[in-house]
Amino acid sequence: MELFTVAGLLALFKIIVIDILLAGDNAIVIGMAAKNLEPNHRKQAIFWGTAGAIGLRLILAFLFVEAINNIPGLHLVGGILLLWIGFKLMADSGGEHNIEAKSNLSGAIMTIIIADGIMSIDNVIGVVGAAQGHMGLVLVGILVTVPLIIWGSRIFVSLIDKYPVILYFGGGILGWIGGEMIHADHYVRDYFTDTTTLIFKVVCVVLVVGLALLKKSFSKKDA
Repeated sequence: MELFTVAGLLALFKIIVIDILLAGDNAIVIGMAAKNLEPNHRKQAIFWGTAGAIGLRLILAFLFVEAINNIPGLHLVGGILLLWIGFKLMADSGGEHNIEAKSNLSGAIMTIIIADGIMSIDNVIGVVGAAQGHMGLVLVGILVTVPLIIWGSRIFVSLIDKYPVILYFGGGILGWIGGEMIHADHYVRDYFTDTTTLIFKVVCVVLVVGLALLKKSFSKKDA
């Protein structure tokens, strides 16, 4: 799949949406890790921590691309994981974070890199799924979105708070990509026709969004 084609640009759009929505927590964590530093050190911590986080994310993405292209059944597992990630994105929005703020520059940088690496597993799975294993698209998507997320985190968080539908739109995209990944696995793709493939992807979207709405509804009743 080439970047400058309709399919490539559509995949890049999905990567950017997924990375922005799933990396909101990462941006908050970065801010928390650096909040006790002096202003000039805070900028350095965010810059170098972000650079390290991008590098770590690219390594994780490369490993996952290699694995998904060579290990039988991993498309199926990755697709199911994406359905779960989409559900959790919507059902658990607004969760609390508990990251210790560091008072020294090196400690803050390491905290940012480690925390972002741990929290980026869902991003990596989503991005690789949207790119259909195309490392070039993964690279462009990560390099474009991560800096935007870090320096525009407040805007993204406030937009999602103001317009919650954005979150459900993102969850629906994850459901669709999860369906694509499941369908792409050689263990199951022979069981699909063109018509049933489309129906299956729509069912995945409805399932992910519907279950998240049900969970939120029950949570409000219990509150």
